[in-house]
Amino acid sequence: MTVLAGMIAAIVAGAPLAQADDITTTDITFTRSDATATNGTIHAPAGATGRPGVVLVHGSGTGKSPQYDQVATALAREGIVALRYDKRTEDYTPAHRDYSLLADDALAGVAALRSRLEVDPSKVGIWGLSEGGWVAPLAVSRSADVAFLITIAANSGAPAAQQTWANETRFEAAGVRGSMIDVLGRNGIRVMAGAGLFAQADYDPLPVLADIEQPVLGIWGEKDRLTPPGDSLRGFQEVFDRVGKTNYTLLTLPNAQHGGFTTTDGFDKGTELSPGYVQLMGDWVKGLPETASGNADLPAAQGHSVTPLSPLEWWESPMAQLALLSGTVLALLGYALTGFVRAWRLPHAVPARILVVTAGIGIVGATAQLLFVASSNATEFGPLIFGRTLTWAALQLIAAGAVVALVFVIAGRPRPRDGAGPRIRWALIICAGIGFTLWALYWGLLRP
Repeated sequence: MTVLAGMIAAIVAGAPLAQADDITTTDITFTRSDATATNGTIHAPAGATGRPGVVLVHGSGTGKSPQYDQVATALAREGIVALRYDKRTEDYTPAHRDYSLLADDALAGVAALRSRLEVDPSKVGIWGLSEGGWVAPLAVSRSADVAFLITIAANSGAPAAQQTWANETRFEAAGVRGSMIDVLGRNGIRVMAGAGLFAQADYDPLPVLADIEQPVLGIWGEKDRLTPPGDSLRGFQEVFDRVGKTNYTLLTLPNAQHGGFTTTDGFDKGTELSPGYVQLMGDWVKGLPETASGNADLPAAQGHSVTPLSPLEWWESPMAQLALLSGTVLALLGYALTGFVRAWRLPHAVPARILVVTAGIGIVGATAQLLFVASSNATEFGPLIFGRTLTWAALQLIAAGAVVALVFVIAGRPRPRDGAGPRIRWALIICAGIGFTLWALYWGLLRP
């Protein structure tokens, strides 16, 4: 972190900072590329004219977090006029979001800010956080009117791979090991992406980064647990060096979390921005072009690197998975309903009944766990048994019980003299048991 250390040292040593005691805020409305309007707030030093400016691009979600006002105010205290605007949330869902349209919104914000007397129109850039680290570079690559790019917690890989890494990271930090993260979490994201339920799952930011001619400042929190900080810094540097770009600065912010705030472990978030973070941005912007000189810190250490998600095989496709699960459930229901016909009952029904109950619990429980992994950001999972949560360990035992019951059901095949009914029911429960076994293997219930 030699670059960052040097800049912080300069600050501590008393290097002059263009601080402003009074900050003014001005509410504005501007028109986006699709002719719709959005609102924004300009944060500026009192009496500012001809200052550098920056448009703030949001991370994922609604963009309502107060952190954007906090960053905008802090930048204004550094002498930089900042525009925070309302994020487009129309048609923005977990399954759909349009980075291209969001990038155009950012450029509309640039146009609005460049028209203000507070700023020098030749010195207006874009700042992007997290998801904004995919959107902001796209916007910058499209317009020569943008003077520079700043990213915080940007990814050099695809969103689906990043989310998988984040899930793995929080489970590993809690001590969880085995199939719950190796199979359940990873396969869940792969299938969601294949079903079109993961927005921009395979978006590749590297070609966009390669096209950016403007100066770039990339910042990553050393303790980021949502974006892989080391892999991402390394990815930025590799693509810039490959195309011969030299006007960049890549920094690792000590003891900072995903959004540049203070943290103890990377999962919690303090109320204050990490010391030196905003001053670094201010000094870098005001010192351009000299401050963008091809410098990069060493990548931050990570518990593990990002592993790209492999493409789905045909038997992993959402339709194949749905067909397998539906067939298994229908076979279980068929076996249960035909039990009302006395003449169709199996002579040895106990193993089959156990199989119905255990398979049913396994399906419902594993599905609930999959939804939990996909929707929760929890970092505490209670007591663990051999690296498994109590719930997952119980589900694995239940799934193993279903397989044992299946073996006994197979061994208890009805004889011809028992009639056609029991043989049909036996075939139904065998199909259900085999279907459940295949399904449980894929989703990790029957893996270590």
